[in-house]
Amino acid sequence: MAFSTPNRRDFMRASAIGATATAALTLASTAGSAVAATKEKAPDTRLRWIDGKAPSLHLGQSWGVPWPQGAHKPSQTFRLRDASGRDVPVQSWPLATWPDGSLKWSAHSIPAGETPAETYEMQAGKPATPDSPVKLVEKADAITISIGSRQWLVPKQGSQLIASASVDGREVLRGLHLVAISQDQPDLSDTGSLTQRNFTSAIGKVTVEQSGPIRAVVKLEGSHRGTGADGVRDWLPFTVRLYFQAGAESVRVMHSFIFDGDENKDFIRGLGLRASVPLADAPHDRHIRFAGLDGGLWGEAVRPLTGLRRDPGKDYRAAQIAGQPIPALSGMAETVSKRLELIPSWGDFTLSQPNADGFAITKRTKPGHGWINAQSGQRAAGLGYVGGGTGGGAAFALSHFWESHPSRLDIRGANGDLAEVTVWLWSPDAPAMDLRFYHDGMGIKDHPTEREALEITYEDYEEGWGRPYGIARTSELHFWSLPATPAREKLVQMAAAVRERPQLMCPPERLHAVPVFGDWALVDRSTPTRTLIEDQADFLLDLYQRQVEQRRWYGFWHYGDVMHTYDTDRHEWRYDIGGYAWANSELSPDLWLWYSFLRTGRGDVFRLAEAMTRHTGEVDVCHLGPYRGFGTRHGVQHWADSSKQPRISNAAYRRIYYFLSGGDERVGDLMRSLLGSEETLTRVDISRKLGKPPPTEVMVGFGTTWGSFLAMWLVEWERTGDKRWRDRILTGMNSIGRMQRGWFAGEAPFDMATGAFKDPGDQIGVSHLSAVFGAVEINSELLTLVDAPEYRKAWLEYCAFYNAPAAELRAKLGKDVKGRGLTESHSRLTAYAAHHLGDQKLADRAWQEFLTGHAKAGYGLGMTLTHIDGAAVLHPVDENPAMTTNNTAQWGLAAFQNLALVGDRLEAVAAQLGPDAYRTKG
Repeated sequence: MAFSTPNRRDFMRASAIGATATAALTLASTAGSAVAATKEKAPDTRLRWIDGKAPSLHLGQSWGVPWPQGAHKPSQTFRLRDASGRDVPVQSWPLATWPDGSLKWSAHSIPAGETPAETYEMQAGKPATPDSPVKLVEKADAITISIGSRQWLVPKQGSQLIASASVDGREVLRGLHLVAISQDQPDLSDTGSLTQRNFTSAIGKVTVEQSGPIRAVVKLEGSHRGTGADGVRDWLPFTVRLYFQAGAESVRVMHSFIFDGDENKDFIRGLGLRASVPLADAPHDRHIRFAGLDGGLWGEAVRPLTGLRRDPGKDYRAAQIAGQPIPALSGMAETVSKRLELIPSWGDFTLSQPNADGFAITKRTKPGHGWINAQSGQRAAGLGYVGGGTGGGAAFALSHFWESHPSRLDIRGANGDLAEVTVWLWSPDAPAMDLRFYHDGMGIKDHPTEREALEITYEDYEEGWGRPYGIARTSELHFWSLPATPAREKLVQMAAAVRERPQLMCPPERLHAVPVFGDWALVDRSTPTRTLIEDQADFLLDLYQRQVEQRRWYGFWHYGDVMHTYDTDRHEWRYDIGGYAWANSELSPDLWLWYSFLRTGRGDVFRLAEAMTRHTGEVDVCHLGPYRGFGTRHGVQHWADSSKQPRISNAAYRRIYYFLSGGDERVGDLMRSLLGSEETLTRVDISRKLGKPPPTEVMVGFGTTWGSFLAMWLVEWERTGDKRWRDRILTGMNSIGRMQRGWFAGEAPFDMATGAFKDPGDQIGVSHLSAVFGAVEINSELLTLVDAPEYRKAWLEYCAFYNAPAAELRAKLGKDVKGRGLTESHSRLTAYAAHHLGDQKLADRAWQEFLTGHAKAGYGLGMTLTHIDGAAVLHPVDENPAMTTNNTAQWGLAAFQNLALVGDRLEAVAAQLGPDAYRTKG
């Protein structure tokens, strides 16, 4: 019997309704294969903008689409039409395949442009071609990319990412390169002197990843190189991708770097991208622009003609304000025209955003002279422009500009022949980047004392393990090649298109029509208790949107993460208390946000999840060094906790975004770089502080470690079709399936070469963390893709009995079991077993566990917020005393999976319990 809409992966069920879990598991061991290939018809595929309406401008667009197994071959081409039936040019390529080799995920891209359609429809067929396709020509020393009248030249060596950019044959941008400034101490306070060094990009490798006709991608890899008293130094390895889109006036730049310095003597003072802009117009026909938020724009001329003692004439003033060439000087009032050289020309402009709550625009005539305050505001959009009314110019923008402070935009020499623009990812205005550990160790030198510290602050500290070596950061920028100064309204549109990048996507119903990402259900308010659950799901999403803003969870190394646990006494999240500070993916908030988006299609949820995916995959993971491929547990600093584990670097947290985005190349790199990270276990004993004897072999836990490895192997198998990754998955599965205790064994010695567990599995080792870091979601998917009956039985047994009453579990395993916890979170395991075993008793138990367990933890249905203001807080905030990211993430994931698997039993169980058992108290 089904307890909800029939599950698409219903590969095994007991035939008898109400059979006990033990009896049903007997049937499970002989269930048929879950992976028989079937030819399915492709569903109708419509696309919409995630913000509910078409943008006024988009700078190019890519997205992913899932397809049923057997519907298409990987080589299938696709046709795209808008709502009027007009063919829209589209470029398509495969992202993933099913086990039978058919297309699972395809990626698509359309040209940039204004006023796109509200909706589109995709189907198999021959694509339309763009009027001005991307043309890429690769030679031994350089790559040339042309789109209509625009051309970019990308060298293959040297320091320049882009040597030149031209429009209509006129160069408007040249010499785009990376810049960095380092110093050997954070400030002058200690010695009264410090040494600074300048670095620029040194390109080591250039790769063409796509060559058009709609989308071309060029990948550049290298390091920052500088010369000092100790010679040449290369550090801060970078990866930069240049994206060229048909119809676009700009190039999109994805900039990633890794910190590989010594945090005690390598302090980054500035980090950015710099280019030059040739200028030929007269100074009064040169224009500077900076974008604010909500449609605001600051704009002035290098040599102003307004506000003078003498009036040049209305037409001249109006033209300059609009950014258009002024009329002929012969018609200007002579009282002005003969004195133009006496009007100061302003050469240097800066917009500096040192924090999330304020920016300032300043300007000066030239170096050696004072800066003048021009304007200020709260938050800037991160777009600037310098150029002439007829001679062309360049605009430049940094996404998430104020959220990623300290950031800055510089224009220098705008009153000369060659202006210089710099987009600072880390502003030189700010104090030097200080990545040192935040305390001196407090005398903690051995594991017993480290455990004592863990008991009081929840910080897993170990001397020497809290270094930032190997952390990374990715930023998105745009550089425009423009023939003339754009209208003010156009610049506002450009800023908006970068600030909240428009995104096409299949609606939730279309994504749900194909069995991807495990068990999840669409939003459904058809019954009273379902409505309460959906309302609480929205409440928690809105709560975190609100907390990000109220608590200012912003900054270069912070944006995208959220805090772990709340302190009701201070009305503050525990930002300074050991392991209670930054969440760092603890208990899968990444998955909570992505499954929330899959169900709702909300644009604000997509961007919250996207920011978290960027952050947790970069900042919270060690990309180099002894902990390569492992992430860092939650703590006061993202990198500082000594617990390094694959549960944080987990590819499951990146995979959904990768496919939905149409194969984001950087996220693809991050997932692929995890391959082989099992080797890190030879240096990192995850259980080294538990008081056990040192292991003689590498021990691997089934949940937080091997379960995380499953995700990286699965996505690589999907992306490449290489069966060695499938075989590695199956080898581990089959070895667990043969163990006496199955999943209840918890861990076993691991064979690095084969991926097998080397143990009879007769011990019992249960942890409340094993299934809350993506293991549920990945197992749910994998068991529809591979045939592993013994493992399937072991997993179902674990799901059915983890939350079982103590007596039942004792009867099953022959002894009492310690380590069980998070009952309400594990209700989804109970639901999984109930659904696949056809067991109504288990289905009802799942809802009892979910409803009553979460209510006891303060997450009963009907949660509310309390507004706190006045002297109790610095500025007004909203709180719920029970709110924690652990509970929020696991509440959402359990709710979504329970609704998908046993939703039909919800109202009956809710009626039996009564509202007092599951509603929020007070």
